[in-house]
Amino acid sequence: MTEKFDHLEEHLEKFVENIRQLGIIVSDFQPSSQAGLNQKLNFIVTGLQDIDKCRQQLHDVTVPLEVFEYIDQGRNPQLYTKECLERALAKNEQVKGKMDTMKKFKIRLIQELSKVFSEDMAKYRSIRGEDHPPS
Repeated sequence: MTEKFDHLEEHLEKFVENIRQLGIIVSDFQPSSQAGLNQKLNFIVTGLQDIDKCRQQLHDVTVPLEVFEYIDQGRNPQLYTKECLERALAKNEQVKGKMDTMKKFKIRLIQELSKVFSEDMAKYRSIRGEDHPPS
């Protein structure tokens, strides 16, 4: 999978370099540099065609829209991944806390119900396969 991205990255780097060089040629254009300008324009067209060919290899890749928002804001798109992982970790800890609380509540509920409804809770525990009330 990374080979596809490496190939695309290589084409994009070449394309950006050709655009940079084209900018230099255009900013200091002389009639004698027309041949060089034409050559750079042809390289850019070829570069766009190469990038388009890479698109076919990457048709199954989806990028969350939030990543583009990060880029539009001038932020590093890798921060998106980091922040997603941090949010997932925080949510995981929150859910774990809720699960622990529910387990404690279940134990406490069974204890209190066993005090009031000892026979019914004994049947319940036998159905559940529990020998003794949880402590």
